Amino acid sequence: MSLSLQMSRAAAAALLLLLLQQEPDLKIFPADNPWNWDISRHAVHPLSDKYVASIGADRNLHPDFGTQYGIPYVIVPGKQKRVPVEFEYADESDRGPYPVPDDAPIEGGPDSDGDRHILVIDRDNRVLYELFNAWKTKEGWKAGSGAIFKLDSNDLRPDGWTSADAAGLPIFPGLVRYDEVARGAINHALRFTCRKTQRAYLWPARHYASSDKSEDLPPMGLRFRLKASVDISKFPKRCQVILAALRKHGMIVADNGSDWFVSGALDKRWNDDELNALKKLKGRDFEAILTVDEKGRPIPPKPR
Repeated sequence: MSLSLQMSRAAAAALLLLLLQQEPDLKIFPADNPWNWDISRHAVHPLSDKYVASIGADRNLHPDFGTQYGIPYVIVPGKQKRVPVEFEYADESDRGPYPVPDDAPIEGGPDSDGDRHILVIDRDNRVLYELFNAWKTKEGWKAGSGAIFKLDSNDLRPDGWTSADAAGLPIFPGLVRYDEVARGAINHALRFTCRKTQRAYLWPARHYASSDKSEDLPPMGLRFRLKASVDISKFPKRCQVILAALRKHGMIVADNGSDWFVSGALDKRWNDDELNALKKLKGRDFEAILTVDEKGRPIPPKPR
């Protein structure tokens, strides 16, 4: 094979990889999915002040993403090879197989001792695959848990099941992603963590990860929004996009972790100094809202 042919094939392969990684305007779940709700008119939860205090009214909001850290993801074609995954929590994991590439990006990198999430989007079949604590093996992969979500469906996990996240929710729909911020709008709720949570969960969450029954602590699935009184006009433009989403769609308690840490995708295009402006906000700038009634049934958005 000639050197020029080798180079042209290498260039074509590189171009294909680039096209696959470019994020289209991904439609994540139907418009009426809870992740996509406009919750700006929902009532404030009667325990909002206690929830905020338990997480930290004076603690700063923290963007848990940027150029050096965050949760990566990979978009693959429908023909991507499916591989087996061995699960530690097999009784609460979707069996698979999963279309995980050999070089799939792992949260924290290949040597990480953290959560080691892997997120894969099958763009042609519109299916989301997520793994927690994933490790490459000779046969395929092993992981703590795994979940599969059809992006055209509102189906939830079985009641009581975890996912790749403690709340039994998908991770990808709750990430701040660079491409959507660059387009000027985030049309979904965000994912965030707090150190202490309640031994309970609210719809659409399906799982808890705590032994503490204190009603002052937030349950998994509890939703917060940025207060309407907070002036966001002086923040950098990209930060304003994120804050507008926190006001319109809110953020959901999805896992135990550092307080007020909002999840996003690792991306070299972020401006870390710009994102740090989000740390000016504190817990007291947010309020918990009622998204379920006294019987745990969802309270959908009010028609405009």
